[in-house]
Amino acid sequence: MKPFTVAAAILLATPAIAPIADAQAQEAAPDPAALVEAEFARTQETALQIWQWAELGYQEERSADLLKSQLREAGFRIEEGVADIPTAFTAEFGSGGPVIAILAEYDALPGISQTASPTREPSELGAGHACGHNLFAAGSLTAAIATAQWLEATGTPGRVRLYGTPAEEGGSGKVYMTRAGLFDDVDIALHWHAGDENSAAARTSLANRSAKFRFRGVSAHAAGAPERGRSALDGVEAMNMMVNMMREHTSMDTRIHYVITEGGAAPNVIPDFAEVFYYVRHSDADEVRALWARLEDTAKGAAMGTGTTVDWEIIHGNNPLLVNETLAKVMDAKLREVGGVDYTEQERAYAAQLRETLGADAPPLAEAGEIQPYDVTLGYGSTDVGDVSWATPTVGVRTATWVPGTSAHSWQAVAASGSSIGIKGTQVAAKALALIAAELFTDPALRAAARAEFDAARGEDYEYVSLLGDRDPPLDYRK
Repeated sequence: MKPFTVAAAILLATPAIAPIADAQAQEAAPDPAALVEAEFARTQETALQIWQWAELGYQEERSADLLKSQLREAGFRIEEGVADIPTAFTAEFGSGGPVIAILAEYDALPGISQTASPTREPSELGAGHACGHNLFAAGSLTAAIATAQWLEATGTPGRVRLYGTPAEEGGSGKVYMTRAGLFDDVDIALHWHAGDENSAAARTSLANRSAKFRFRGVSAHAAGAPERGRSALDGVEAMNMMVNMMREHTSMDTRIHYVITEGGAAPNVIPDFAEVFYYVRHSDADEVRALWARLEDTAKGAAMGTGTTVDWEIIHGNNPLLVNETLAKVMDAKLREVGGVDYTEQERAYAAQLRETLGADAPPLAEAGEIQPYDVTLGYGSTDVGDVSWATPTVGVRTATWVPGTSAHSWQAVAASGSSIGIKGTQVAAKALALIAAELFTDPALRAAARAEFDAARGEDYEYVSLLGDRDPPLDYRK
């Protein structure tokens, strides 16, 4: 079967926005969802271009430039290189208050590539949008432009501000932006994510921290002079063994995973350098800190026992998402107003072929058209949106940009993110974002209620502390 791409995409039906306060303004006001629909070509072209570039974290020069150029054309004021990150930016339209932020991501993942084919067919890029950030960028761009058009057409005071946030995948771009105070004047922040279902559930996330542990030893001939060598790889392996034993003595929400990024080049050369890259996650940021101290102890013990030395560099760290049910329930209503993803016959055939690769227990394709029940739940992933959510009330939504049953960070996610079903799910998200933005601009009571919940959840004595410490953005972490 030939790869099915956005060329066969069909526009979604356009729902109506809830009535605004003034009857005369209501009659003249454009429908935010219709404004999103009118930008379909932009959404499609932007998503596919970023998908084709598949740029890694802090290297997304072309992707960021593409977004900025379109925002300039739409009348946004751009501030580039914010938070000392060349590929981070803010783009603002309007005047006065309130300020509604829309987040955009655009980094790809290394080591996973795929064409838009529904069968395994790796591309030559070596990287891919396995988390759908090409869609995230395009959908947020469209939602921001549609909201700006709505503000201008209605004469509503306020500013919509799109945040170009790089390196979500292990680089914590938003954490540096939060730490720099870029969200201090924001009333509400909106975000969305690619997924295999449509949901506005109030889903929190795990806090996490990562670091590269670098062991150094002494090289020698592994057969001719083994007594002279001290293997850095032995240090890595000893650390890994101890961490794997440590797992037995951690709480249920704990997640620890690693990859050896360097371990030597030849078996007969005792490696004098080896590196292992660790992630530690937990629902409680304080528990991440406690686990981290234990992780550092394993590194020290491993170095001592193998006659090597070790140092480490913290790469990223995210706080857990602080849910805001006041906003989540409104987002759920907007998502239901828009509806799910409706496949064409050709898209259904494409999706069915992808589904065959997911296993017999994959959900039916019909789930792409459904909206999942609203609930409050713990998600086991991590995101730097978490830090934003502790700076300002934040709400998000997930839409079915992938075939139901698809896991993020898979080749199937890369394929669907470059297909028409990915674009359709993106349109659903953009419409939900534009609809809730319009309501937030016109409903001060809703904004006040969201802020009250936010303040109560943080507590009177809350003080923001990142899990990164005071380190600079790791602009070379993917190099």
